[in-house]
Amino acid sequence: MSATLPAFRPVTGQPATSAGLRSWIGLAALVLPTLLVAIDTTVLSVALPAIGAALGPSATELLWIVDVYPLVLAGLLVTMGTVGDRIGRRRLLMIGAAGFGAVSFTAAFAISGPQLLAARVLLGFFGAMLMPATLALLHGLFVDPTQRRLAVAIWASGFAAGAAAGPLVGGVLLEHFWWGSVFLVNVPVLAVLLVALPLVVRESRNPKAGRIDALGVVLSLLAMTPTVLAIKLVAHDGPSVTAGLALAVGSVAAVAFVARARARLAAGEEPILDVTLFRSPVLRLSAIANATTMFGYTGMLFFSAQYLTLVVGLSPMATGMVLLPGFVITIVAGIAASALARRFRIGVLVPVGLTVAATGLAVAALLGGHSVGLMMLASVLYGAGIGLSETLTNDAILAAAPPARAGSASAVSETAYEVGAVLGTAVLGSVLSAVYSASVAVPAGPAHETLGGAVAVAAGMPAGAGAALLDSARAAFVSGTTAASALGAVVLLAVATLVAIGLRER
Repeated sequence: MSATLPAFRPVTGQPATSAGLRSWIGLAALVLPTLLVAIDTTVLSVALPAIGAALGPSATELLWIVDVYPLVLAGLLVTMGTVGDRIGRRRLLMIGAAGFGAVSFTAAFAISGPQLLAARVLLGFFGAMLMPATLALLHGLFVDPTQRRLAVAIWASGFAAGAAAGPLVGGVLLEHFWWGSVFLVNVPVLAVLLVALPLVVRESRNPKAGRIDALGVVLSLLAMTPTVLAIKLVAHDGPSVTAGLALAVGSVAAVAFVARARARLAAGEEPILDVTLFRSPVLRLSAIANATTMFGYTGMLFFSAQYLTLVVGLSPMATGMVLLPGFVITIVAGIAASALARRFRIGVLVPVGLTVAATGLAVAALLGGHSVGLMMLASVLYGAGIGLSETLTNDAILAAAPPARAGSASAVSETAYEVGAVLGTAVLGSVLSAVYSASVAVPAGPAHETLGGAVAVAAGMPAGAGAALLDSARAAFVSGTTAASALGAVVLLAVATLVAIGLRER
């Protein structure tokens, strides 16, 4: 078998051609939404302690503020990818950018946890328009498989660059302004995008697209959102009737969604998602790998900022500097993956990337009370692993689809990301919270729920009692970090094995 990824053939039947300068400038514009989403994610992780202190959300509300954004994204990405195929991917991207900017401005001035939560819901709605459109437009800009792989590496590196900039920008803002300023960083990025995009990226759509299947849209939402919600509820509260009902609704809707998609394909009509794409083992396993890397990544982001600020005692700016090398190495590894794919099989490189990322989580499981060096090493290893893996899996998913279905294929990739993000925060975050609550030596109350709550309570206590509370809370948080990191490492190793077996001849 070839050592490189499979390349799609243009529907015209003409040979692949090299991209010109306009395509590369267009790529630069398409990287901006990727930067935006990444900045929004990592800025929020750094700002969690400040948000907790200012708005006073409970542990459950704090998890929901983080989780609801990818939850809404996961439910809408398939629909938005298909909408972009029909109405135009550039048009959908601009609508999403305008809405995302307006809601970001509103979120900056939220005065309560529920208000911020509502803003995050809307950010998820408009964010669902951004990501499938960027990958789909990239698919049209780069026909040559080698150039496309490099373009995907740059696109993925844009995510890493945004993640790197997020803690640094957030650290500076939080040291000089209120927590809401972290949302305002979205606005100038979106302003540049809205001006530049029409100038450098041509509109693209599926010229044979029919009417949008309204029932398919509903079934897509009912399949994704309740299923992800059920997993989150079980992870946080254990099995319950509510979680069972949500899982049942999601499962029935998923079966009905697939059946309807197949029926429409058989009748010569366009479904919301071409389910025949999943016949490719490369696409299936690439999507699973994407979800798994995001599972570990968001879990690590959830605890790393809190560990560095509330356990070690670093400032937000210093926290960003500790995490910066990990984000930088993600960029380097992503670009290196494009070159390595010319010599090694995807069935080798992706499992290696997942294994390196798992090693990073294993290192995080060894954290003590002031292990800044270990935290930096863990983030570097994880960054190297996901940079190698995600570049190749994203390219494989794009290559599996013809240009007319680029939006659907991109939605598959992005849905995998967002499901993994929800699971990472829900499962690993909930494991951390459960171990923390079981280990901290304080009665029920804010200090028993979160480390941030313990810090706030300790500030109002006598010095001796406050110090004892903080020591107990920090030790409990480290124990929770160990358990969550170990679980994440095991999951990544299991998926690495699955991918190595499934793609051993690809």
